[in-house]
Amino acid sequence: MTRPNDLVTETAVLASLAAAAPDHLGDDVLVEVGLADRIAPLATPLGTLWVAWNGRGVAAVDLGEDGPSAAAQHEARFGRRTLITDALPRSLEDAVARRLAGDRRVPIALDLRGRTEFEVAVWRKALEIPFGEVRPYGWIAAEIGRPKAVRAVGTALGHNPVPLVVPCHRVVRTDGSIGQYSLGGPGNKRTVLAAEGVDPDALEDAARRGERLIGSDSTHIVCWPTCRHARRVTAGHRVPFRSLREAASAGYRPCKVCRPSAVASAA
Repeated sequence: MTRPNDLVTETAVLASLAAAAPDHLGDDVLVEVGLADRIAPLATPLGTLWVAWNGRGVAAVDLGEDGPSAAAQHEARFGRRTLITDALPRSLEDAVARRLAGDRRVPIALDLRGRTEFEVAVWRKALEIPFGEVRPYGWIAAEIGRPKAVRAVGTALGHNPVPLVVPCHRVVRTDGSIGQYSLGGPGNKRTVLAAEGVDPDALEDAARRGERLIGSDSTHIVCWPTCRHARRVTAGHRVPFRSLREAASAGYRPCKVCRPSAVASAA
């Protein structure tokens, strides 16, 4: 039988074990469940960008003059409290660095709440484009089973909240021009592509000449110009085509790696 004095002693012992919760606990919980975000700077070919994330994944990659302005911009855009921190968690920082270096398989969780099924399909398909290569909007539209939704693909890419992590810069207009870019415009898109070894001016010049696809007269395979197989074709064996139909009429079959789809004539 417990005596009153024993209860008093036990209560005192338990009271002595109590500790105040750390000041950051509330914020940590909100971030973990996705009701608040943290934001930190990231060095990229475009300079310092700001990455926002929470327990669900990376929510945004955006421009910003400094932490306070980037946080305010993010709060206005997403409606969630945004906490500035000095750096990304090491594991996330390493994963993003690997993704920017061309590792498409490194897992990076994304917080894409509120996005449409179509938008997510477009962004996931963009993830399949290799480092240093580009595809037109029409390729994504065909690959996701919506071949007539080329304009909608462009709109979805313009709404991509996590550029660079999801490489929408590797998607160009169907006419062969570089096109717009949500992360600061076409100038920044050219900078990122150049950092990956792509020559945007050469691509556009080729498109103006009607060279939308490149075939090899030794293999009779036709590719998108930046496909790794197309880049191995020597000058004497390169055969340009305006469309997949034209290539097929000449006896060429599409590359099974870059999977070229029908494109309009650039003439």
